[in-house]
Amino acid sequence: MNVIMLLKPKDTVKYIYDNYTLRQGLEKMRAHGYTAIPVINTDGEYVGTVNEGDFLYNILDKGNQRIKDLEKYYVRDIIRKDFNPAVKINVSMDELLQRAMKQNFIPVTDARGSFIGIVTRQDIIKYFTEMPHSD
Repeated sequence: MNVIMLLKPKDTVKYIYDNYTLRQGLEKMRAHGYTAIPVINTDGEYVGTVNEGDFLYNILDKGNQRIKDLEKYYVRDIIRKDFNPAVKINVSMDELLQRAMKQNFIPVTDARGSFIGIVTRQDIIKYFTEMPHSD
């Protein structure tokens, strides 16, 4: 089995750019009902994932009381290093399963680091539970 079979391609996945303001990023997440979303740069490279907590902690740390204040800061400023790391397209199914234990979705990149889509925990679980088992 190849990760391609489970991949939700980039053109079907919602993501935000690292140069979005915090307000833009938060509004896009809210509009789609997401609690976490992949972040790419203008070259299409995966740079990280942000979640609701990242926005909340930034708001609390900066003391921002108004939504307008979120236009002063950028998504790239709240990305946590090593949170929700991507895998390469040639990742093994065992590695995907290991990542799914820690991540709701796994971003997938090509050999150049370009974001090509995600694999969801739900799809990985479904794959492993529907595998034929030898008894």
